[in-house]
Amino acid sequence: MSADPASSPRTRLTLASIAVALAAADTYVVVLALPDMMSGVGLSADELQRAAPIISGFLLGYIAVLPLIGRIADVVGRTPVLVGALALFAVGSLITAGAYDLPLVVTGRFLQGVGGGGLIPATLALVADLWPADRRGLPLGVVGAVQELGSVLGPLLGAAVLAIADWRYIFWLNLAVAVVLALLLRGLKRPPVSAAVGVLACVLLGLTLTAPERLATGVTLGLPFVPFTGTSRLLTPIGVATLVLALVWLGLVLWRTRGQLPRLLAQIDLLGALLLALALAGVVLAFATADPERELMSPAGPWLLVAAAVFGIAFAVWQRRTARAIVPHGLLGARPAWGSLLVSFLVGCALIAALVDVPVFARTTQGGGQLAAALVLLRFLIALPVGAVVGGWLTRRYGLGLITGAGLALSGAMFLVMAFWSRTALDHWPATVVLLLCGFGFGLALSPVNTAMLGATPADSHGLVSALVVVARMVGMLVGVSALTAIGLRRYFAIAEDVRSPNELCPSSPGNCRPYIDALRDAAISQVHAIFAGAAVCALAAAVLAVLLLGRRGVVHT
Repeated sequence: MSADPASSPRTRLTLASIAVALAAADTYVVVLALPDMMSGVGLSADELQRAAPIISGFLLGYIAVLPLIGRIADVVGRTPVLVGALALFAVGSLITAGAYDLPLVVTGRFLQGVGGGGLIPATLALVADLWPADRRGLPLGVVGAVQELGSVLGPLLGAAVLAIADWRYIFWLNLAVAVVLALLLRGLKRPPVSAAVGVLACVLLGLTLTAPERLATGVTLGLPFVPFTGTSRLLTPIGVATLVLALVWLGLVLWRTRGQLPRLLAQIDLLGALLLALALAGVVLAFATADPERELMSPAGPWLLVAAAVFGIAFAVWQRRTARAIVPHGLLGARPAWGSLLVSFLVGCALIAALVDVPVFARTTQGGGQLAAALVLLRFLIALPVGAVVGGWLTRRYGLGLITGAGLALSGAMFLVMAFWSRTALDHWPATVVLLLCGFGFGLALSPVNTAMLGATPADSHGLVSALVVVARMVGMLVGVSALTAIGLRRYFAIAEDVRSPNELCPSSPGNCRPYIDALRDAAISQVHAIFAGAAVCALAAAVLAVLLLGRRGVVHT
């Protein structure tokens, strides 16, 4: 028996699942840390729009490069991609933790997104490698549950760290955990020279960004930290040394993989991956930089969508002309395959309403800050992992379409209930039950959708198709938040137009007119009601399509 614990496939899956939870937690932790992060890079509280790239940068890395990473996982294997994704996540955490200005934070968050997103397709494909088609449901459900558990723990972890330390410690903690997981996944193999050079480059990068006072202010030791020009910490002797070491590391990696690199490039459609990434980037930047409570998309959104459409068309044309398309011809031809993408897209459209507008409803009706609203959302999030495990367990007993349809129908029904919530609904226990059932319904659908996709596609494409399922859901969330916001804003302005002015309602004290404030609050509540109703339509449509497209009985076999 091997003495290396990482040689066990199930051990690798356990470590990969923990890594997925770490990345999921990082996605949500910024919700609470964003005000402190803005202050840390010199932005004031009223410059929220300038801080939008902190969020959109992560999403851009998470979504745009995902298909390429999924394809690489199919070519080079799951474990190398998992280790590489963790390494990218760790470097991104290092840059974010040491960042002193906005561009560095955005760069760090982008790398975290690439690394965190890359963990998911490799982990799902690893499940498909270890379990036959008719037994994947439960392990896929467990992976989904661990991922959703990360989304529950993220805000709690962020709140705990912020209560006792600076926001940067969130990312230092990410760095430490990611490094440990990467080392465990790699096992007891002797590290190459390139690894030592890479670690040294990261240490120098950390010193460059943080410029420790005891070193930077020393007469002799501080010389490497003196900028050549301006005030940038990167334009210093130690910054240049970091760059040189990074280039040496890159050269060593290329030399070490010189025999494998041509084979890798021959099997991966880099041009197709680039065109698809640019199309997805246009969609992400069009919607992710907008304030979902006030606008449909960013000011540049229409032009970004035009660019996305152009790149999307170019991608489709290239896929028809090349023999090594990143999405092979016929890969998604089976009904459960393209049906999984369609259902995932609609799930994203509905899911985003809970993630964004449950906190909005809480702030509108109960007051309080971001933390209080996040605690209300936890009632929804905490049921997701439970539903994921139950949904995975049920896949061996009932049809994939039936389980998915039942779960999404339950979530749709709960959204309909939420569309009629009163101003005091969250003060009573039935609202908690509604949120729990809504989250449980979404959780039920996670494993069957992935199981259907993996069962309808060949094993040598499982990394890619797992990535496409994630991309479909994330794009659905971005498009959904825009479409549902449009519906909600239309309802809000229709009601607000009929509200009498403060001068008419309160002639004696128009500056503090309670009836006017209450009327606008009622309009805002109606806006959220309309969004919940739209989410119910998306969830119920996904339920019907799941039953029709994913199969009513049994599992799909390749």
